[in-house]
Amino acid sequence: MTTVAPPVGLAGRSSLSWLKKLGRAFRVSPKATTGVVIVLLFVVLAIVGPHLAAYNPSTPSSAVLKGPSGHHLLGTTESGEDVLSQLLDGTGPSLEVGFLASAVATLLSVVVGVSSGYLSRAAGETLSSIANIFLVVPTLPLIIIIIAYLPNKGSLTTALVISLTGWAFGARVLRAQTLSLRNRDHIVAARAAGERRWRIMFVEMLPGLLPVIVSQFLFTTVFAIVTMASLAFLGLMNVSVWNWGTMLYWAENDQAFTAGAWWWYVPPGLCIALLGMGLGLVNFGIDELINPRLRTRRRPQAGGPAPRTSEGGGGRPGRRQSIAE
Repeated sequence: MTTVAPPVGLAGRSSLSWLKKLGRAFRVSPKATTGVVIVLLFVVLAIVGPHLAAYNPSTPSSAVLKGPSGHHLLGTTESGEDVLSQLLDGTGPSLEVGFLASAVATLLSVVVGVSSGYLSRAAGETLSSIANIFLVVPTLPLIIIIIAYLPNKGSLTTALVISLTGWAFGARVLRAQTLSLRNRDHIVAARAAGERRWRIMFVEMLPGLLPVIVSQFLFTTVFAIVTMASLAFLGLMNVSVWNWGTMLYWAENDQAFTAGAWWWYVPPGLCIALLGMGLGLVNFGIDELINPRLRTRRRPQAGGPAPRTSEGGGGRPGRRQSIAE
């Protein structure tokens, strides 16, 4: 009786190969490179931003509602607080909530999605039904209700609430991908060799799901940052802690929109849009890595073969000839 040996190091080679392709995609794709630069810029700003602030973001001054100037590069609020200092101080909590919520939600998506796609019919259907329940319930109203009744409305609590309500979509996508991978040759060989289920799911199958997992992480990060800003804008978070949503809350509360103080609410909104664009560009680069058809074709060099046209010898005849006749 012969036994089928499991593919030695196949999972490690697969993940290493995908990481090499990912690095090559970032070098080749201008969109992915631009997205990485934007995201890294915000990460550096979140780390060193509070140390670069020239003023205390919560200290009022006599310069009330002043536009951008040499002393206040982004102007001041109705209480004379420096807008740039608030922006620098609020970048860290905004990114902290976004990445933390995305990490927890992605972890839940991987565990539930891969398990429901590989385990037996009863266990898989049970996990899939739980994910479907979370998909049916509207996410943002559910988050608002949970946050409203929690005594602690800090960044950590907000991140956990967002992650516990935003994992279901990623789990459904990963379940579908797992169902398509469970009958591959190396998975069948691992089962025949007697490998344990957890090793097959998270060592043999997971490298093939890395592009989907990374894409889901980026999408959830954008969702978490926008959701946190929405909660802060509605006053459901601790408005004494600065973040981009808190800045919009105080701008709306102090009538900055009617006063024409655009320098108060445009910077935080622009930061949210730029970070979302950066994460989206990285996601586009990953999509190009997965689907080569999305990659931009290079133009033929001078002297190279000309593309076929409808009027050429080998092309499909157009209607101009029939009309001329």
